[in-house]
Amino acid sequence: MAVKYQIKLKAKEKSRLNATISKGICSARKITRCRVLLLVDSGQSKSAVSRALQIDYNTVRNICRRYSEEGLDAAIDEKPRSGAPTLFDGKARAKITALACTNAPEGYSQWSLRLLADKAVELGIVETISHNHVREILKKTK
Repeated sequence: MAVKYQIKLKAKEKSRLNATISKGICSARKITRCRVLLLVDSGQSKSAVSRALQIDYNTVRNICRRYSEEGLDAAIDEKPRSGAPTLFDGKARAKITALACTNAPEGYSQWSLRLLADKAVELGIVETISHNHVREILKKTK
């Protein structure tokens, strides 16, 4: 049997959701979550809300579930995403940037990304690095 999550917002929560929507400075996803909670609280069915806001029914159901189980903040705010850990710390990035600022090796007019990657490994700055990672590091330092 499917669990029905009933939404009954408190007056303070309704005013907070309405304020979030009216300010319009939050992400569109957060504003949509606020609208979902307000519409479900007003008595509309989850399927009607999903059609009205043009979002998936499961999204509406998940927002209602999070509100019921974890509260208002969990329902409207996004959880932090894990993402991939950084491969190179600030010191390694700084050393690669400094290396790029030096004169190119003999026989070359300037540093290439592959040349920088090979030299960084040779100098022991990093164990391994691709030329694309070197490009990303230099791109962020301008």
